[in-house]
Amino acid sequence: MVRMDESLAAWLDAHADSLDADTLHADALPARLARAGLFTAAVPEGEGGDGRALSAAVDVVAGLAEHSLGAAFVYWAQRAVIACLLASPNRDLVRRLVPDLVHGRLAGAPGLSNAMKFLGGLDRLRITGTAAPDGMRLNGTVAWATNLSRQGFLAAIAVGGEHGDNPAVFALPHDARGVMREPDLDLLALRGTNTAALRLDEVVLDASWQIHPQARVFLPSIRPVFVGLQCGLGLGLARASLRAARAALDLLTLRLRMVDIAAAAVALELQALGGRALLRAESGGYARRAREAAFLAVVTPTVAHLKGDLARLA
Repeated sequence: MVRMDESLAAWLDAHADSLDADTLHADALPARLARAGLFTAAVPEGEGGDGRALSAAVDVVAGLAEHSLGAAFVYWAQRAVIACLLASPNRDLVRRLVPDLVHGRLAGAPGLSNAMKFLGGLDRLRITGTAAPDGMRLNGTVAWATNLSRQGFLAAIAVGGEHGDNPAVFALPHDARGVMREPDLDLLALRGTNTAALRLDEVVLDASWQIHPQARVFLPSIRPVFVGLQCGLGLGLARASLRAARAALDLLTLRLRMVDIAAAAVALELQALGGRALLRAESGGYARRAREAAFLAVVTPTVAHLKGDLARLA
């Protein structure tokens, strides 16, 4: 398991609600993750990473999700784009872009959901490209992409012919002419993840931006990495919920122990007083304390309710 930077964990705990409910800290988040060195996880040493197995990056996703699923989702997006580039045969592109992504100077936004659906026969390809003297001319939309930082992003997209034939995968820079980032999607949750749509209007990219010439070959090969990293989202969220449940379980147990201790103390007082406990003038308040101990057992949640809750949690 990857050890979470304490300052980052504290920042995430303090801003988790905001990352879920609004956009206030959306642009600050990738830089925070980068300063903790998280984007180097499972990246080859020759590309500026720590050289560990992919499972290390899954651990990072899970660790972040324990504090904020929004943060974990942004990390997943960045790491997914890094994975795309690392698998690209275009090594010049890798050398040019991976350092900025690994060190958080550039936000990575995977815009490949539509392409994955297209390859599964579930949708048409939403971006088309036509040959132009200066490269490929792109038109279309990315309906949903995460980590589209307003400070600069790189999106991974799939581009097909007029009828979706022979799709290729490209890296799309935010500052290419004709790229428009739409306002953030009105999400019910994870609103601090810079999730929005992109519109491409006569965007020209030359071959230097091509990640892979054959999306039908490349995307199935990269999909296990995407899915494997996504497993960390559920793992981390489950850990956080189980930890909260255990805390609640400890609290219920303490509540029951409090009743038991009070009842035991009153019983001890009775044994010490003996017959005097039955005399008003000599009981010293024993009768009142006995009634108070009885009240503790029936105040909501009652002992019966607590024991039922503990049984269900167990």
